Amino acid sequence: MVVAVGGDGTINAVANTVLGSGCLFGAIPQGTFNYFGRTHGIPEEIADSLQDLLQGAPVPVQVGQVNDHIFLVNASVGLYPELLEDREAFKQKYGRSRLVAIWSAIATVFGRHRHLHITLEQDGKRVVMRTTTLFVGNNRLQLEQVGMPQADAVVQGQLAAIAVRPVGKLAMLWLGARGALGKLGDAENVIGFSFRELTIAPRRKLRGTKTPTATSPNSTSKKSHKNQIKVAADGEIMWLRTPLEFRVAAEPLMLIKRRHTSEASGEQSNATAASKTISDNSAEDNIASGGNAA
Repeated sequence: MVVAVGGDGTINAVANTVLGSGCLFGAIPQGTFNYFGRTHGIPEEIADSLQDLLQGAPVPVQVGQVNDHIFLVNASVGLYPELLEDREAFKQKYGRSRLVAIWSAIATVFGRHRHLHITLEQDGKRVVMRTTTLFVGNNRLQLEQVGMPQADAVVQGQLAAIAVRPVGKLAMLWLGARGALGKLGDAENVIGFSFRELTIAPRRKLRGTKTPTATSPNSTSKKSHKNQIKVAADGEIMWLRTPLEFRVAAEPLMLIKRRHTSEASGEQSNATAASKTISDNSAEDNIASGGNAA
């Protein structure tokens, strides 16, 4: 068994190595948000976490993939990775606090950033979309907190995507406030949909492209970033070659955790729901409402 101790980013890095090795995986959450640990009921106290590891049993956990890199909580492109980078820079300079995080977010929104003009492809259908950021979630708790109805998709074998239409800077701040209040799903400029596999590329990139390679080296030179895009996966920034292929990993992560009675009953109801088609949250309906058929 391999055990990761740290925040969601550290847990991601260790899980990225463990997945596919046949090893069991354990986690002791010691980060700021700890979405992975909180979702799976893992205590943050080290002594309690160790008891869970000793008394727990392996449970399959869904893993998301973008190209060859996994994510347990979320992955994103566009404004959100920039926000994470700026937040880390602000924290190193001014310290870690909620006020500093809010300040950095405002600075990022009011800074200069490009809108993404991308092509989304699913089940042979293509849609062209302009968006400020594209966020792919694999964590029910996080999606529920911001108020996205696609939160149930991640326990039904799918991933949930959030795309934000290009809006002004004040409107973007208002969307952030709606997310903090758990009302992002009702926002007019937000498109949400669920999927199992989704290909994303700069417009016209899909035509005649080859299968993307593994994660590219973290180099800062412009030449090395040709045909690449900045991606955030569980808070870690990387450059990946386009097109990006988001999917549910074929193999689950075998997580050691203590099963609770309420969790067992919830899994049974989710298994029943998984057999139904998620028609209300389908990519075909929701993407089409915010993009143009290619």
